[in-house]
Amino acid sequence: MAAITKEMTIGEILRMKPEVAPVLMEAGMHCLGCPSAQGESLEEAAMVHGMDIDSLMAKIAELN
Repeated sequence: MAAITKEMTIGEILRMKPEVAPVLMEAGMHCLGCPSAQGESLEEAAMVHGMDIDSLMAKIAELN
C-alpha cells in the first residue's frame, strides 16, 4: 500500500484508507464528503482549518 502524503487529496486518502476518517473528524475536518475534500490536498485543508499539518500527519501515521 502506498504511503499517505500531505499532497494527496482527502478523497484519495479516504478511498485508500477509510480508517483515517475519524482522525480527520476529531481534528476538526467535519465535511469529508464535501466537494473541497475531493479537490484540495490534506495540507491545503489543514491550512484552511488552522491545523498543524505535521501533527495531523503524525496522528495518521499512528494508524499503521
